[in-house]
Amino acid sequence: MATAHEVRGRERPPTTGTTPDDRPLTLSEEHGLLLRQVATRAEELLAVTVDGGWPTRELQALLTYMRAEVLRQVVDEGRLLFPSHASSSAVGGLGRDHTTLRLLTEMLAEAAAEERPHHPAQLAATTQELVAHLEHHLNAEQAALEAGGQNEMPGTTYLTRRPHEWYALTEAATIDLDALPASRVVDAVVDRLLRLRSGEEVELHSSRDPYAVWQRMDRLRPGDYGFVYVQDGPDKWLVQVSRRQPAE
Repeated sequence: MATAHEVRGRERPPTTGTTPDDRPLTLSEEHGLLLRQVATRAEELLAVTVDGGWPTRELQALLTYMRAEVLRQVVDEGRLLFPSHASSSAVGGLGRDHTTLRLLTEMLAEAAAEERPHHPAQLAATTQELVAHLEHHLNAEQAALEAGGQNEMPGTTYLTRRPHEWYALTEAATIDLDALPASRVVDAVVDRLLRLRSGEEVELHSSRDPYAVWQRMDRLRPGDYGFVYVQDGPDKWLVQVSRRQPAE
């Protein structure tokens, strides 16, 4: 059973999608990983609001993780697991949970956009509600699967081949492409670039020309991104990628 109360201190918990013996996580273990990641970011945010401060950086970190990892997981699980593994009443309840998680995430997004009009105490209350609701939802989801005889479902990272560790490896301002699996490096980097906000940029470091990343982005979002080669081989490539501001 997933629980947020396992989190202690403010160190980031492990982000890997496998166990120490390199076994893919079960769904229950994956739920625990996601909840710990959210709870840790929430603790960092709450530590700032206690003194009446506004947690700009911490709020953005929580919001980005919710959108990139948790809400995507919710969609993947609904698509892959639930029409065939749970009763219609259970699915309906989980659907309402999904809606609530999205609404709470959007409340955080509104706070991030407006900053001062939201009181820190109000932001703290929304954050605490989000963590509590996520914990409730993950436990309800696990119970629904177990009621259908599925006690050790594989995690969605096993089913979708999109490991959670991609997030940790690509979220910084500098992305080391050599740290990513060669067969999925374009998928992982494109996934990150699509999350860039207007005017934001990242730097790609690689021992091979990341031209394939540009090709994929040019097909998906032609003209929306700038690619500047700062170093063009032969042993190292360094490319600055920026999301262009929309034309006025």
